[in-house]
Amino acid sequence: MVFDQFTDIDVFLPWDLFNRIRLIEKDCRVKFIGTKPTHRSICGIDLTMHGSIAEAKAADIVFFASGSGTRTLYRDQEYLNRFELNPERQIICSMCSGALILAGLGLLKGITATTYPTAIDALKEMGVSVIEDQHLVVHGNIATAAGCLAAIDLLKWCIRKTFSETIEEAVIASVLPVGQGLECIYS
Repeated sequence: MVFDQFTDIDVFLPWDLFNRIRLIEKDCRVKFIGTKPTHRSICGIDLTMHGSIAEAKAADIVFFASGSGTRTLYRDQEYLNRFELNPERQIICSMCSGALILAGLGLLKGITATTYPTAIDALKEMGVSVIEDQHLVVHGNIATAAGCLAAIDLLKWCIRKTFSETIEEAVIASVLPVGQGLECIYS
């Protein structure tokens, strides 16, 4: 999910890694979806969407980015009402302050979560029990991550859960520093 004032790395790092799956699993489709044709990042990059948020209900994985744009969206009932997510059949996850949107959608009721330090108080005010010293918290098909590079572990979990351990290892191996991972199975 993309919105205005998203954090660049929290959108582009997952985009890159999810697209590496397509080199192995040809049926995998990855899309930027949002509420308008283009959304602007915190760093000023205009990003063209591939579809609207209405498409989230059919996705296998719904990945909420972070950024200052979350600070209004999690309180915007009109925005939240546009989602028809189902954690029984979808993986739903967030980076950093994206957890605020998950809480706004009611997906964090009765479970713990993590988020970036600047969003902890807001998440607690929504009644969520926040684990402040963990970068990844998973409950069933819902996961929250804190800190931009926690995206690696979050994506590993998503890929393994949705595809396989083999695909997860291949994708991660393709981005590890030389000598630190498995042999890359594609180039």
